[in-house]
Amino acid sequence: MVELALVMGIAGLLSALAIPLFMSFYQASRIGSAAQEVVAFLNQGRQLGIRENTGVCVHIGPAAMQYRLGSSCTGPVWVGPGTDAAGNLAVPAGVALAATAHPIFSHLGAASPGATITLTNLQDGRAVRVSVAVSGRVSIGQ
Repeated sequence: MVELALVMGIAGLLSALAIPLFMSFYQASRIGSAAQEVVAFLNQGRQLGIRENTGVCVHIGPAAMQYRLGSSCTGPVWVGPGTDAAGNLAVPAGVALAATAHPIFSHLGAASPGATITLTNLQDGRAVRVSVAVSGRVSIGQ
């Protein structure tokens, strides 16, 4: 009986130590996967501009993104695969977006202006930045 109590105590101690580490890993992977999703949305907007041979503005809101056709962010909203009926591309729940600018991709794939999108995990406050260079390159930074 004493041995069983000892084994249960050790298992409980290991669980108590592992749960915070697992939660930290889970939150970090959640914000990382959200950043990869935003990069995919931005690259899709860039490809849309190249394919349609026109400018595409990626309008970034706090919880969703939209593609707007034309050389400004006032053009019609593009509705297609991955969007809802209003043209919104939703980011994962629990993640907020903030952007320095709304990048407009040209028919050649360049962005004007360059932008930095900050993704913030609403549960623990972790933040990841996604950068759009003027050349059109999209990358994830810290």
